[in-house]
This record gives sequence, structure tokens and C-alpha cells, in this order.
Amino acid sequence: MQREILGAKLHTARVTETKIDYEGSCAIDQDLLDLAGIAPYERVHIYNITNGNRFDTYAIPDRRGSGKIGFNGAAARMGQIGDRIIIVTYVQVEDSELSKHVLRVILLDEKNRPMKNITHKTRKPK
Repeated sequence: MQREILGAKLHTARVTETKIDYEGSCAIDQDLLDLAGIAPYERVHIYNITNGNRFDTYAIPDRRGSGKIGFNGAAARMGQIGDRIIIVTYVQVEDSELSKHVLRVILLDEKNRPMKNITHKTRKPK
């Protein structure tokens, strides 16, 4: 059996830019993508802590060290600059591989700088 498990999480990021006239997606500092293990153009789920909106789109890499988290296209309607958000990915894992899966949680400060990098191992339920 396969389970859908949390793969990566950028926790308490801040929206730094919105561009309605763009083809869509969420621009994310490449350093943050690397830290979390999120691939460019990978599907991401966005949970807006500030307004409660939840949506999914895909990640596009932005300039390293910029701290940028930008909502583009239709996503720009889902939040405003300064909103606190959570960005997550999910992965499909076979039950037999659950104990090998390690997820990354990156806690960010108000300027989208990493404060803490946490890893969790999953396990098969009893």
C-alpha cells in the first residue's frame, strides 16, 4: 500500500511579492528550495496562516539569497505581501519504505531566513 506523506515544509514564510500579470506559480528563493528538498516546478500546497486560504500551484526558483516568496498569476489573489504562509509538498511512499522516509521542516524568520532545520523520520503505524 502507498501512503501520501509530508515530504517538505517551509514553515512561517512571508509573502514578499505578488504579480497578477504572470503565468502563475509561486516563486521561491532557490536556497530555500534546496534546504527543503523541493524541486523546481514541483507541486506545492500553500496554507495562508493570515487569511486561511489554501491552494496548490508549483514552485519556480528565484534568485539565491533573496528571501523571495512570490505569488504569481491567480495565486496573487490568494494573499498579500507580508502574509504568513506554510509551503508543503507531499510524497507517495510504500508502507515498506516508510521507515526510510525523512521529511524536512525549515522554520523561517520574518525575512524568510532559515532559523532551524528539522528532520523527522516516519514509521509504519502499528
